[in-house]
Amino acid sequence: MDVQSQVLHKTSHDQSHVLSQLLGSIVNDSIEVVDMTQVLNEDTPVIQLPEPFKNTGGFQFKQLSKYDETGPVCYWNDFVAGEHCGTHFDAPNHWVTGRENASVDKIPVKNLIGEARVINIKKKCIENPDYCLTVEDIEEYEAEFGQIPKHSWVLLYTGWAEYLNSEKYFNTDRDGLSHTPGFTPEASRFLVERDILGVGVETVGTDAGIAHTFDPPFPSHHIMHQANKYGLAQLTNVDKLPPKGAVLIAAPLKIENGSGSPIRAIALV
Repeated sequence: MDVQSQVLHKTSHDQSHVLSQLLGSIVNDSIEVVDMTQVLNEDTPVIQLPEPFKNTGGFQFKQLSKYDETGPVCYWNDFVAGEHCGTHFDAPNHWVTGRENASVDKIPVKNLIGEARVINIKKKCIENPDYCLTVEDIEEYEAEFGQIPKHSWVLLYTGWAEYLNSEKYFNTDRDGLSHTPGFTPEASRFLVERDILGVGVETVGTDAGIAHTFDPPFPSHHIMHQANKYGLAQLTNVDKLPPKGAVLIAAPLKIENGSGSPIRAIALV
């Protein structure tokens, strides 16, 4: 075997060993697999927009057969769901500023996997449900855990997943205005400069309930999607991830020209 062949053989062996170690660690639970996905059913909350906007549909289930006369050997169903229903993925073309950018079927698959960086603002959100992440919050995080790297997911831990089946999830006041946390425009721009993959939240969407009052309105959507970045909404178990080091996998359905998709988001801790 010549030198080049020896080098190629060793490289292949080393790569195989790395993958074997990873799989072994998952099997023996030294790497924990965390499900970050809310159950998807007909009670799943979906975002409610005022007129004249059309709202996305919720999840609908239709049983086809269950070991009965219509299918004695099988159980299966049809379902209908909006692209942005339940734990879901926002593609860049979801927003007008990103309409020339990628739809879900055109996103490079390596961009569905990245390190998860978790910024904890739960206490601030308990004190003020309209709280939005600031540049100062990010700088405080980076001072403790290091600079947010390129090709990472930035997740907000707000504690909002705890409210999923209660009125506080939308936290709507008498005037119909929702009070839920999100991002300031300055924080969104800062994260784009860090060249992250995108952001993830526990709330129904990636913008705060009062984000229509910001400049620009809905800055997480406006700024992130303009920069060809992604959004993840309605995550759960964010509190089970460390501030840095976990790997997040968020894979949407490959819908042709789709603006988003329900996902099964999982993290390796």
